[in-house]
Order: sequence, then structure tokens, then C-alpha cells
Amino acid sequence: MSLEIDALSRHFGGLLAVDRVSFTVSEGEIFGLIGPNGAGKTTLFNLITGMIPPSSGQLRFRGRVLTGLRPSQVARAGLARTFQNIRLFPNLSVRENVLVGLHLQGKAGSLASLLNTPGAARSERSAQEQADQLLSLVGLLGRQRDPASSLPYGDQRRLEIARALATRPSVLLLDEPAAGMNPSEKQQLSAFVKEIRRRFDLTVLLIEHHVPLVMGLCDRVAVLDFGQLIALGKPGEVQQDPAVIEAYLGGS
Repeated sequence: MSLEIDALSRHFGGLLAVDRVSFTVSEGEIFGLIGPNGAGKTTLFNLITGMIPPSSGQLRFRGRVLTGLRPSQVARAGLARTFQNIRLFPNLSVRENVLVGLHLQGKAGSLASLLNTPGAARSERSAQEQADQLLSLVGLLGRQRDPASSLPYGDQRRLEIARALATRPSVLLLDEPAAGMNPSEKQQLSAFVKEIRRRFDLTVLLIEHHVPLVMGLCDRVAVLDFGQLIALGKPGEVQQDPAVIEAYLGGS
């Protein structure tokens, strides 16, 4: 197993946002996390990536306990994410946003970079080449010098994925990657996620409200409702689960 979520819970005052959720994600899976608004999906992502600490429970990645680590430490362990509300550096260029991710795994030290030693200069040139390769992959190579804030919404989402890929993750967590996309763009996104899974040997965990996209893309699906895991299995099985139908439609 790649990722193990073991009885994770999170309280916010008297609100139990995530309630003893447990599941595992296997190496190489595309794993979907769905549920109605307010089900606790993004809170669970925040727990997995160290944005907030759990009230109880444990998270393990390839046997290593990640519970209590800072987000930067979780990223260095191999987990990278995008956000429901896009979090780019708007005043940096498109390329510079990707370089931020590459520098997380950079080899040159701060002093070498400050002194612009030959080794640091070579490392910087290599990082720029890698950034441009990732921008080419997401279709943004011609915009690398533009401010990130100048990109249309869909391109900003692609840039955020490129920045996450720049950290060289083993697990990529996508929080509503299809938000704001039209049907054609959603089809392209589905093909793109499958392609980067293959190319980068990734495990993918995604939150998505567009249920048909999830059912056509994911190997397995987990469903949250009021912070609890109510269904887990293959897409066809989950789609027919009475508890899932009740959560989404209020009845059969």
C-alpha cells in the first residue's frame, strides 16, 4: 500500500469534520474522493498534507508515519497537492511558479546560490529547463514569462498541477481539478491525469464534484458524508450503494 489513512478525525470546536476515516490507496491507483458539499473532503486532504493536525488517528506513507509533520516535510516525503481555491504566486511568472516546486528538491545550497558559483548556475539552468518541460506538458510553454495572474482560470489550474509535479511527488493530490471546466476540458483533464500517472509513475488521489468524471477515471472511489466514510469500492459498486444514493439524492 502507498498511503494508509488510519482512523483520522478532526474536530473544530464542537464540529466533527472528519470522523475516524480509514482507507488505503495502493501504488499506482487513481483514487477518487467524493461526497456532498461539507462532507469533509478538503479537510481530509488538509490532514493528509499536514496543513492541519488531526485530533486523532494516524497517516502512513510507505510505512513511514507522517502524522505531525509540517506541509514542507510531507511534500519532501513525496506528497504534493493542488488546492480547491487556486494558490499560485500571482506576481511571479509562470516559469517562476514551477521553479518554486523544483527548488524544493534542489541540490545547490543557499550560500552557493547567493555567491552564484558554477555549480549553482548549472543547477539553476537545469531547473529552468525542467520547468519548461513541465510547462510544455501542460500546454503553457509559450506563456512562461507571463505573470501567473494573467492566465485564464483553466490555465492557472494546469500551472498549479505543473508546480505540484515539479516537486517530483510519488502521490499527487488534486482538489477539484475540473472546477470551472466545460465538458470538453473535463475529458481532456481525464486523459491528462491518466497520462501523468503513467509518465511519472504516480499514485493520484483526487476530490471531484463531477461524478461522471470520477466514475470514468478512478480505479476506486471513497464516499464521505458528514465526515464519515459511507462507501468504498470500484466506481460501479459505489454508484449503486444505497447509502451513496441517499447522501446525494435524499432517497432512492
